[in-house]
Amino acid sequence: MFSGAKDMEHYGIFDRYNMRERLPHWTTDECNSIAGSDGSIFPPHITKNDTLMVYDKDLCRLLPLRFLQEVESKAGVQGYRFTPPEDVFAADEHNKCFCPAGPPCAPHGLFNVSLCQYDSPIMLSFPHFYLADESLRAAVEGISPPVPEKHRLYIDVQPEMGIAMRARARIQINLAVSQVVDIKQVANFPDIVFPILWFEEGINELPEQVSSLLRLATRVPPVARSALGWGLSALGLLLILLAVTCLIRSSHRQSTLRLEGHAVAKAPPAKTPGKENGYELNNRR
Repeated sequence: MFSGAKDMEHYGIFDRYNMRERLPHWTTDECNSIAGSDGSIFPPHITKNDTLMVYDKDLCRLLPLRFLQEVESKAGVQGYRFTPPEDVFAADEHNKCFCPAGPPCAPHGLFNVSLCQYDSPIMLSFPHFYLADESLRAAVEGISPPVPEKHRLYIDVQPEMGIAMRARARIQINLAVSQVVDIKQVANFPDIVFPILWFEEGINELPEQVSSLLRLATRVPPVARSALGWGLSALGLLLILLAVTCLIRSSHRQSTLRLEGHAVAKAPPAKTPGKENGYELNNRR
């Protein structure tokens, strides 16, 4: 995992996982990439337009997360909530690389993990088939419609620091059951994706001490920057006024000296008419 010592843009991103730089399961380098976070820390200065990438070892793939809404922790720290997009498990072109065996691939809303889970017929989804095809839920009796607030996966991140404040990972494990005509007892069973269980793990709030430090780290710098900006502006204005005052006083002093110099100056003494070159001239008649 990158520590951010050389590049903070990759802070908290996996470099290797189990000594591997890439996964061996899928058909393209992009789908085999592990260049994501573990979900606890992300590169700083996150915006609402960013897509956060989290590597999920159970899914054996990167899970994209996109901005959902602004949130606030109990400690008063502002954050952004990120959640997987609606097409994250869509049966479309951008997920084609996760179906190396070719069609038929997993239905919309399901992810086939058999290749990375010892070839077991397991498909993962969100609880109650949230974001999945309606036919999957209709095929099973007794399963209620999904509620986004209860069944959505999300991570709340403090955007400036890139620290996860609150998170909920919710995944449902499903068993893909295929019709077996050779076994009389199940010969009439249709192909079905049967939900086994769903689980939830995460964190509600950071410890109070950590929340206090995070609140301090996010609130003090903006106030300090604002105060420093106003302080420097006031200092600059004061220096300009001081410089103008000094120039005015200097100009006034020079003008006074010039006037006094004209007033004190005297004309040189006139020569004595009766003397010229040190000799007295006699008047001749």
